[in-house]
Amino acid sequence: MKKHDPLRPYGEKQEQFDRRYLEMAQIWARNSYCKRRQVGALIVKEKMIISDGYNGTPAGFENICEDKNNQTKPYVLHAEANAITKVAKSNNSSDGATLYITSSPCMECAKLIIQSGIRRVVFCDMYRIQEGIELLKRANIEVVYIDLENENEIRQ
Repeated sequence: MKKHDPLRPYGEKQEQFDRRYLEMAQIWARNSYCKRRQVGALIVKEKMIISDGYNGTPAGFENICEDKNNQTKPYVLHAEANAITKVAKSNNSSDGATLYITSSPCMECAKLIIQSGIRRVVFCDMYRIQEGIELLKRANIEVVYIDLENENEIRQ
């Protein structure tokens, strides 16, 4: 009998489900009002989506992410930060969960991911700055890049 792996509950079909969750995160990103870059995130634990998020302004703020110079406003929240804070307000725990995010996380979000207990991060768009990925690896969080256009999965 195979040992149950909580980070890969779908067994041999894990990559297939990873791709589907990433596709769902891409759809969720469309909820963002940001014009320069739309990012979506899902937190999945034990085969259940326990939280979701997309980049945008804090609750109660205007839904405009860029200033008049087309620069992102400093108070815009990243998708993974929104998903993590949303799960914190719920009765769920992200401890041991997987984060599906359309873009690789920045350094600030990597710190939130580590502190939230997320153990696996799967993403499909490599951001130009890699320091968040390096921090996640240092914290022994599994990092997986999946190229949705091709059949490539790269464990970092």
